[in-house]
Amino acid sequence: MTRAVLLLVGDEYEDLELQYPKLRLREAGYVPVVAGQVKGHSYRGKYGYPCHSDRAIGDCDANAFEGILLPGGWMPDKLRRDASVLALVRAFDQQKKLLASICHGPWIAISANVVRGVRYTGSLGIRDDLINAGALWHDAAVVIDGHHVSSRKPDDLPEFTAAMLQVLDLQIH
Repeated sequence: MTRAVLLLVGDEYEDLELQYPKLRLREAGYVPVVAGQVKGHSYRGKYGYPCHSDRAIGDCDANAFEGILLPGGWMPDKLRRDASVLALVRAFDQQKKLLASICHGPWIAISANVVRGVRYTGSLGIRDDLINAGALWHDAAVVIDGHHVSSRKPDDLPEFTAAMLQVLDLQIH
């Protein structure tokens, strides 16, 4: 059985917030699958690190994955305008599969309308956005609320990825 997790990518993604979880997932026996708006495209991170997309987001089906990662950077502001991204995030939420977001990544979850009543954290820069969307704000390194895992910034990545793996392991067992 392939235990795949979908990681979204686009130009100006936060390099560490995608690459660190990608490696940790692989170490834990999961198959990280990177999806961008275009399959086979090389996207540049905020700090110049390239990331190649394995698939196009529009071709992805939540049924094929254990969870989804929404990294931060400036990428989420663009991806949250894509109807296929929002539909995919809503599908993960409806299926109660891991929905992990860090820093500005919750912008996508906000636009997908899946944060109302859910405990969340993120970059302080989007605190008001989360609150205005109905999320219950917590300023913490990581917040777990059911299948939602959220975090603030790259410094929180160890706690964030541990929480992602915890939720994934609970889903499988």
